[in-house]
Amino acid sequence: METHKINTAILVLNWNGIKWLKLFLPSLVKYSNDSKIFIIDNASTDKSIDFIKNKFHNIKIIQHKYNKGYAKGYNDAVKKIDAKYFVFINSDIEVTDQWIKPMLELMEKDKQIAACQPKVLDYYKRDSFEYAGASGGFIDNFGYPFCRGRIFNTIELDEKQYDDVKEIFWATGACLFLRGSFFREIGGFDEDFFAHQEEIDLCWRLKNNNYKIMVQPGSVVYHVGGGTLDSNSPFKTYLNFRNNLSMLFKNLAINKLFFVIPIRMLLDGCAAITFLSKSKGLKHMFAIIKAHFSFYKILPILIRKRRYNKNKINLVGKIKHSIIWYKIRGINKFSELK
Repeated sequence: METHKINTAILVLNWNGIKWLKLFLPSLVKYSNDSKIFIIDNASTDKSIDFIKNKFHNIKIIQHKYNKGYAKGYNDAVKKIDAKYFVFINSDIEVTDQWIKPMLELMEKDKQIAACQPKVLDYYKRDSFEYAGASGGFIDNFGYPFCRGRIFNTIELDEKQYDDVKEIFWATGACLFLRGSFFREIGGFDEDFFAHQEEIDLCWRLKNNNYKIMVQPGSVVYHVGGGTLDSNSPFKTYLNFRNNLSMLFKNLAINKLFFVIPIRMLLDGCAAITFLSKSKGLKHMFAIIKAHFSFYKILPILIRKRRYNKNKINLVGKIKHSIIWYKIRGINKFSELK
């Protein structure tokens, strides 16, 4: 039987986020009495650390010497903490009363659950789902992620239609509960991702080990979104496209690999063209091109990573068809997918 110094460690990754820490740390402290809170600081240059030291004496601070991004930032912090469960939570999230209890109760009942997320609603539009997670993450045959409550940029109102506990494909990195032993077993996040979609890759690798990923809507949090890197950032576009291709190459079964990747790259080309009609369109188009060249460059590394891919594949949460096809047909709600 495993013993740990801490049952539940809450890790808040921070990079120049004093605005969000001032706004959301009080509720996090108030509603997380039985957990230990850690601030993982990615070499902030604002006054985040001084603020925490002056206002929250019981919060432990782990300071990195440089910005390690989401993946390495959390990986290196976990090495210093002995906990049964880890909760990775963005600094721009407001938690609610009893947000932890239903999550841990679910994970305690089923030891095959490796990761779990709460229902994520929009901080500013509190009756709407939030883009980064909604009520559980899914994926299509070509690697496009979507959620119960969000397909591409179409976001549904929360009318309790997705309040059932459900096995999903991926859980949002904005508020991610993880069983520590399983996280360590698969080597944590892929640090080459730096940020964006590393949680989907992590969940896929966990599913390849036949573990479960769940959503527990009995727990609710409110997410601002874009608190660190907004959606109009070409760098975010670059990371999303590069990391998605990397994730597909690492995790797809070999019989799917040489079919899905070429089609996905063609679809990326179409996406690059559509960006031209948007703000900073040319920069986003070049970000996608750069992402593809980066993908080619790291192929030898990705080939080596495939060797760690186990074949006990759990595909619950993956749809057989393209979510783009549903979108073209005017289907914008998760409940209408068949």
